[in-house]
Parts: sequence; C-alpha cells; structure tokens
Amino acid sequence: MTDLDELIRLFSKLPGLGPRSARRAVLHLIRRKDALMAPLGAAIARAMDTIRTCSVCGNLDTHNPCAVCSDARRDRSVICVVEELADLWAIERCNLYKGQYHVLGGVLSALDDRGPSQLNIEPLIERAAKDEVREIILATNATIEGQTTAHYLATRLEGCNVSISRLAQGIPMGGELDYLDDGTLGAALKARLPA
Repeated sequence: MTDLDELIRLFSKLPGLGPRSARRAVLHLIRRKDALMAPLGAAIARAMDTIRTCSVCGNLDTHNPCAVCSDARRDRSVICVVEELADLWAIERCNLYKGQYHVLGGVLSALDDRGPSQLNIEPLIERAAKDEVREIILATNATIEGQTTAHYLATRLEGCNVSISRLAQGIPMGGELDYLDDGTLGAALKARLPA
C-alpha cells in the first residue's frame, strides 16, 4: 500500500467521508501542499500533544480544567448534562447558556451493552452533591436511550438536594404542524405554556 493509498484509507474513516470523498479531499490537499497539507499536518501533530479531556466536565481543551470550567463568569450553580462533546458545542453555539457542563460520554444502551459504569456518571453525582450546585439540566437527546439515561440520572440525583430540569421539546421555530411527526407534536402538547 502506498502512502497515498494509506492517506485515502485514513480519510475515509472520518465521519461523512467515504472512499470517493476521501480521494477528493486527499487530492485537494496534495494540490495545495504548502497552503493546506503542511499546516493541517502540523495542527494535527500539535493537537495530539496538547488537547486533553477536562477532569471536571469532560470537555476537550488544551488546559485542564477547560476554559468553560475555569471561567469565573460562568454560573457554577447550574450544570447542563450532555451525552457527547458535540452536544456541548451545540449549546455553546447558541450563546445563551452561561453555566457549567458535564459530558456523559454516551447514553445507557442495552443493545450496545453500555451500562452506568461505562458513562461519566459518578463524577456528576459528586459535583451535584456540592453545596454550590442548585440545578442540573438533563440535556440528553429525545431518543429512547437519551430519555432512559435522563430518567436514570434523575433517580440517582434525588438525594443531592438539587432541582432537576429537562430541555423543552416540541415544535421547532418555523415548524408547521402538518409536517411534524406524532412524537414531536405530542411532546409539544404535553409541554405547552400559558399564552
């Protein structure tokens, strides 16, 4: 196998890239070696050496604790629990939430043989038991596994003297009722608010 074949094979393992897309990406990098390939290789090498998992929340950063956990302006009394790092990034993108986070590293799943011991749950219970924490927001996905995980966490957090909330679910902005699936419409009806 040549270096070119190896590069294409490795790129094809990235999400959203199959063999054909990987070939196109590699060819583009080769055509722009100085402008793209060299800086990309250097950035990957640096990232391997510097990026760490935050020991407090599970975020990725070059510092431990991460920038979110270290930011004195963030509200330490609220912890938003997410399944994966991508969920944390999605919430940060909206620039509305100013509390702390906790990344579980997945969800409970009997099919995948993933139980509580495979998730980052015990550190969450320890954080929730601290006096400064007043609210835990369970921001798991609206899947069966996500809801099962949220229910399990709510049960485990009962003795921690914190308020437990879930993200609202229902009609998206600009959504039309006729196009919504039954589950989304049902969740919206259950979570209705006074007008």
